[in-house]
Amino acid sequence: MDDDEFRFLTGDARRVGRPDPIPEVRRVGTELSDGRRVSGLSWRPGPPPEVVLLHGAGLNAHGFDPMLLALDTDASPVPALALDLPGHGRSDWRADATYSPDRLADDVGEALAAMATGPVTLLGHSLGGMTAALVAAAHPGRVERLVIVDLTPGFAPQRDATAVSEFIAGQRDFADIDEVVDRAVRFGIGSDRASLARGVALNTRRRADGRLEWAHHLAHLPSASSDAARPYAEVWGALDRVDAPVTLVTASRGMVGPALLAEWCDRVPSAHVIEIDGPHNLHEAAPVELARAVSQTLGR
Repeated sequence: MDDDEFRFLTGDARRVGRPDPIPEVRRVGTELSDGRRVSGLSWRPGPPPEVVLLHGAGLNAHGFDPMLLALDTDASPVPALALDLPGHGRSDWRADATYSPDRLADDVGEALAAMATGPVTLLGHSLGGMTAALVAAAHPGRVERLVIVDLTPGFAPQRDATAVSEFIAGQRDFADIDEVVDRAVRFGIGSDRASLARGVALNTRRRADGRLEWAHHLAHLPSASSDAARPYAEVWGALDRVDAPVTLVTASRGMVGPALLAEWCDRVPSAHVIEIDGPHNLHEAAPVELARAVSQTLGR
């Protein structure tokens, strides 16, 4: 393992109570038809992945490390693939700088065809969840279960997540990791400073002038325009076409409030709903509880 990229795994394992040894994790990737590269993390490489995970806006595949360490055991191994969405982590940025779910779904569908030979449980958090729904609708033979974490197509960023948008776009560079963590705590992104510092370290890079900046493309773009008030509405139609069982996992202090949940239950009545106590980024803040919910979905 690369000492830099994987340096937090031992601490992550201790945090979720996973005994040694840590399963093998390898950086992998595939080239898309237009030459861009999508990168990801293969857990227990060799067997085809049973679970594929898509993170949210401004995050990366390493955010799922604690949850996957809690989910996987030597007695019940779970080969998994956590992808860096285009424009995030080590995946190439899109030349059109467009990271809407439909564009991402095209890229993820192509990557899935190359990197997952059998049907998978597709789990997406936030933006990754909306993308996952579109992938499941477009590639029914490749997705046997769909899990969406803490977002619904009724979500409107300017109404429901002004703090998150401001956190990403309101400040573009920082003196050090502590400054980013302080800002995250103020904006309600999380409260565990050690967990936040880990996430920041894996999601920033140091510029030539010594200041830190976000590594993902979104932080380098102009703020979203006001005409994107309901950017995920098209996903409702995709969910109507998904044949696989669907689970929505909500966070008690997350993005899916009572109104959004009621709309979801009305429009996707067959879906299973699980609520977990925690903030929006459940995979980082409540990894054991999320792993338990995923294990339940997998029937383990």
